[in-house]
Amino acid sequence: MEPSIQLSLRTRPEPDPQATEAVTLPTVAAPARHRIAPGLLGDRLFRFSTALLALLVLALLLGFAIVLAMESRLSLVKFGLSFFTSTNWDPVNEEFGALPFVYGTVVTSAIALLIAVPLSLGVSLCMVELLPQWLAARIGFLVELLAAIPSVVYGLWGIFVLGPWLRDAVDPLLARYLGFLPQFQGPHLAVSLLTAGVLLSVMIIPYITAVCTEVFRVVPQTQREAALALGATKWEMIRMAVIPYGYTGVIGAIILGLGRALGETIAVAMVIGNRPEISASLFLPSSTLASAIANEFTEATGDMYLSALVELGLVLMVLAVVLNAAARALVTGVVSQGEGR
Repeated sequence: MEPSIQLSLRTRPEPDPQATEAVTLPTVAAPARHRIAPGLLGDRLFRFSTALLALLVLALLLGFAIVLAMESRLSLVKFGLSFFTSTNWDPVNEEFGALPFVYGTVVTSAIALLIAVPLSLGVSLCMVELLPQWLAARIGFLVELLAAIPSVVYGLWGIFVLGPWLRDAVDPLLARYLGFLPQFQGPHLAVSLLTAGVLLSVMIIPYITAVCTEVFRVVPQTQREAALALGATKWEMIRMAVIPYGYTGVIGAIILGLGRALGETIAVAMVIGNRPEISASLFLPSSTLASAIANEFTEATGDMYLSALVELGLVLMVLAVVLNAAARALVTGVVSQGEGR
């Protein structure tokens, strides 16, 4: 008989549910709700401080407007809206109208932008795209030096150099070829709207050039390389790849220059002639809001006269705010157009 081999399988006994021991997990104490982590506290302080600074800027702007409105209440009550539409500026009879000064401010600023914007764009594109780095750095330094010259020095240069040169050389040429337009008719004077506009253009060139240069420098190099790889020339690359990329920055630079032109006082007062009149000719004298305040503030002996000058400051502030709001809307429209593409 062969021996039989028996294999016994040992199975693990099933645990008795009644005999299982309770497993206790360690309890974690909940953090106290009144405690604030150091990092979270720093973030809250930072948000609060930055919000406070932003509100402080708005409060300053609102405070300026309130002070100007309170100090000009006599003129506001007496003249009302006619102050902005009247051309009569007669301190003797206490009749005041701001329209000639608004006209002079708008015309001189427009002339300055028409001259300064193409020049500034050309200089910035030349420094970024065409010139070697060592030469562009030196030219950029010289352009920025124009912003360091005091306004009164610009005014003296306008009186003794710019004004006579425009009167003797430029005005006759403009009258000969464009004399059929009312803007280029009349006597040729060294102090005029044209002189003030040209002087302002020289003063705002460094501001627009500096901003445009930085805008064009941040354009990705891949934009340029892609245009050149597709067979574009240097000018086509700049026109199609560089300038469209920096639209918003260019508009911001123009607005910066416009704000500088609107608020310029001493230099314009020295070369514009300070005559509160509206004339179509750019060869005739005029006045601006800022130059009128600077020239006549010390002569304002009566309360109504002083109130009218303060209201000119209020008009200048409102004009600047409206122009900046319009520029912001323009920038937003350009950005939305670019995103839509």
